[in-house]
Amino acid sequence: MKQSLQLKLTQHLALTPQLQQSIKLLQLSTLDLNQEIERFLQENPMLERADEPEMHMPGEASDFSNGDSRTEVQNETAPTEERSASDEFASDDWGEINYSNTPRDDDDDSDYSQQTAEIPTLRDHLEDQLRLLPLETRDHALVSILIDNLGDDGLLSISLDEVLETLPEELEVEMEELRIALCYLQNLEPIGIGARTISECLMLQMAPMPTTPTVRLARQICERHLDLLAGKDYARLKKLLGCDEEALRSAQYLIRSLNPRPGAEFAQSDNRYIVPDVVVKQVKGAWVASLNSAAMPRLRVNRMYANILQQHRENGGSQLAMQLQEAKWLIKNVEQRFDTILRVSQAIVDRQYRFFEHGEVAMRPLVLRDIAEVLDLHESTISRVTTQKFMFTPRGIFELKYFFGSHVETEAGGECSAIAIKALIKQLVGNEDAKKPLSDSAISEVLAKQGINVARRTVAKYREAMQIPPVNQRKSL
Repeated sequence: MKQSLQLKLTQHLALTPQLQQSIKLLQLSTLDLNQEIERFLQENPMLERADEPEMHMPGEASDFSNGDSRTEVQNETAPTEERSASDEFASDDWGEINYSNTPRDDDDDSDYSQQTAEIPTLRDHLEDQLRLLPLETRDHALVSILIDNLGDDGLLSISLDEVLETLPEELEVEMEELRIALCYLQNLEPIGIGARTISECLMLQMAPMPTTPTVRLARQICERHLDLLAGKDYARLKKLLGCDEEALRSAQYLIRSLNPRPGAEFAQSDNRYIVPDVVVKQVKGAWVASLNSAAMPRLRVNRMYANILQQHRENGGSQLAMQLQEAKWLIKNVEQRFDTILRVSQAIVDRQYRFFEHGEVAMRPLVLRDIAEVLDLHESTISRVTTQKFMFTPRGIFELKYFFGSHVETEAGGECSAIAIKALIKQLVGNEDAKKPLSDSAISEVLAKQGINVARRTVAKYREAMQIPPVNQRKSL
C-alpha cells in the first residue's frame, strides 16, 4: 500500500469558552443562575455584587472618584487574547449590571428576615395528647409505635399483624394489646386518625353523630357501598339501599363533609416560590414586557483588585488577569441572557396579545420556529430561553413555554390553538347540566358547530390532560 500526504481544508464550528458559558447561563432558571453566580463569586475575587460596599486601598480612595484617569470598558462580542495591558486594565465602567431603577438605602433597617412559625408535626400533636392520658408505660409505648406507622394522611399504613411481626419476641406483645392501643389512638384528635381504611376513617367521624335517618344511610354507604358512591352509580345505590333520590342526596352531602385524610393538615409542605423573569403590563393600550429587577443579579468587577493588577502587571499576575477576563465574560453573558429573555418575551406578547385581553380562548397557535424567524435566532435558543423562565401577567404567572402549542384547523381554513380548545372544553363542562353531563362525543359536536373540527379521542385526551373526570363521574343527583 502506497503512502502519500494530502492537504484537506474543512470548516467546523468551535465553541469558545465565552460562548459555552453564554449557552449554559441562557438555559438556567433564575434559582440555578443565582447558585451559579454564587459559585463564581466564591471562586473569583475579581467579581462582586454591585450592592456591596466597594473595597478601597489605603490612601487611594480618591482615585475612584476621578473619572479622567479611566476610560470606558469596551464590550466585545468575542474578546481576543492579544489586547494590550493598558486596554485590559484601564476601565471606568467595570461592567456593572444594575437593572434596578430604585436607589438602595444602605442605612434602611426595615429589611428584616421573615421568620415562619413552626408547624407541629402530626406525631408531635398526637404525642402531646398521649402524655395527658393516664396510661401504663407499656400501653404508652405501643400507642407510640402505632403513631410511628401512620402515613401523612393520618391512616395506619400497615396492618396490626405486620406491626406485631416487627416487635421483638421477648416483649411478648399480644394482638389484643395492639387492638387496645389502636382504640386509644383512634380516640385522639383529629377524629378519624389511626383508621386502617378510608371507610373506617369516615365511620369514626360519624360515630359521635346522633343516629338520624341520614346518618344511618351514610354509615351503610361507607361500610358497604363506598365504591359505588365513588363511581356515582346512583341507580344501583338506590336499589340496594331501598331509598329515594332525596335521601341519597342528603347522605352524599354528609359524606362529602367528612375528611378522608385527617392528618393532611399537619403535612409539611415544601413551598417553592417563583420569581418571574418578565413582567407584562398594558401601557397606553399596548402590552409591554419588561425585565423584573428582583430576578436579576447586580454584578461588577472589584475595582481594588483590578487596580492592584494594573499597578503590578509588569510583575506577572497572569492568574489575576485571567480571572479579570472571566469576570467580564460573566457580566456580559448575564446581561446578554436577560436581553435575550426580554426580546423573546416581547415577541411572545406581540403574538399573543389577545390572550392578555380575553383569556385562554383567544390564544393563538404558536411554535418555536415562529419566534425564531421574527428574532433571527435559532429554535434551540428559543427553547432554552422559554424553559423555566416565567412571565408575570394580569392573568397570573406563566412559564414562557405555556404560550406555545399545537393547533387544529378550522372549517374556515384558519387555525385554533390547542390551549384555546382546552379552554372551550373547560367552559362547556363548567356550564353543563350536572344531571346530564356532556360526553366526549357531545363536546366534539358542539365544537364542530363553532367551526372547530376535533375528534372525540382528541377531546378525551384534552379532558384527561386537564384532569376532568369522564361523563359518568361528573354526573350528580
